[in-house]
Amino acid sequence: MGFFIPMSHTKKETLLSWSGGKDAAWALKVLKESEDLHPVRLFSTFNPDDGKIAVHGTPIDLIEAQARAVGLPLDLLPIPNPCPNDLYATTLRRYWQEQEEAACVAFGDLFLEDIRKFREDLLKETDLVPVFPLWNEPTDALARRMIEEGTRAVVTCVDTEQLPGSFMGRAFDGSFLNDLPESADPCGEGGEFHTFVFDHPTFREPVCWKDTGRSSTGRFHVLDITAP
Repeated sequence: MGFFIPMSHTKKETLLSWSGGKDAAWALKVLKESEDLHPVRLFSTFNPDDGKIAVHGTPIDLIEAQARAVGLPLDLLPIPNPCPNDLYATTLRRYWQEQEEAACVAFGDLFLEDIRKFREDLLKETDLVPVFPLWNEPTDALARRMIEEGTRAVVTCVDTEQLPGSFMGRAFDGSFLNDLPESADPCGEGGEFHTFVFDHPTFREPVCWKDTGRSSTGRFHVLDITAP
């Protein structure tokens, strides 16, 4: 009697842009649950002068701790601050082209068309396909689902032209979402705030961190955090 041999389904190896925030962490969760994509590496850009991730301002030792918690290798790409667009593009393209086994690059963007186009344009000179696993998710429902399913994060940066500085340092939880003004996106997609995730469904164990104070860079209020 004959028997049926199913065709193998090879998932596409995927690189994930990693900021250390809630959207990147949720994008990883979606990728891990995907039938077509397989996350194999994280990559982050950082400022070599202060050793912190661009925009979010998270120290790279905490980003490295997150990578250990999710069990994926992390590649750190140094870029100056400020960084000219051509240097940023060259740095990323060179890195992507070195990843010979990868087929896709994933980003945690939600709905900003200009950001998506910028990323897609960067990848045009490579053989890699851009992937946006959270694209057009309703952000209020997404933010609450993140929290309900175990995302634990702290707000590490607030744009005080969009939110009161008092939101900085708060837990990203239901109370935080309820207190946001109607003008603010619940996921901070408009740059209203940024987060550091210290526990998540994709983590093997929580990441330890400590609050070392507050600082301000003009309109941005920042929570200074470090590994204990």
